[in-house]
Amino acid sequence: MKVLFDQGAPHPLRRHLTGHEVQAAAELGWSRLRNGELIRRAEQLGFDVLVTTDQNLRYQQNLAGRRLAVVVLLSTSWPRMRPQVARIQQAVDGATPGAYVEVPI
Repeated sequence: MKVLFDQGAPHPLRRHLTGHEVQAAAELGWSRLRNGELIRRAEQLGFDVLVTTDQNLRYQQNLAGRRLAVVVLLSTSWPRMRPQVARIQQAVDGATPGAYVEVPI
């Protein structure tokens, strides 16, 4: 799957998402895009999953009918997240179009 990290997703996590092509929004020059535009562009480029730490995304965006799944990490701290890598991998692996999944950290 093609996975897009937004600004808050820790870059060390990408090494642990085996079997996926991971890119960061910043690498694509999308650092300043708001969530709606970020999601639209991600879908246009064929991303399957957006990994974010933005817990308000589900309230700010209508995710119904989206081709992109959203995985929300409930922490921005890599040291706290690291022991939960298997749970995060499982959430990304199981993501389906339009799904919204929160991963407690």
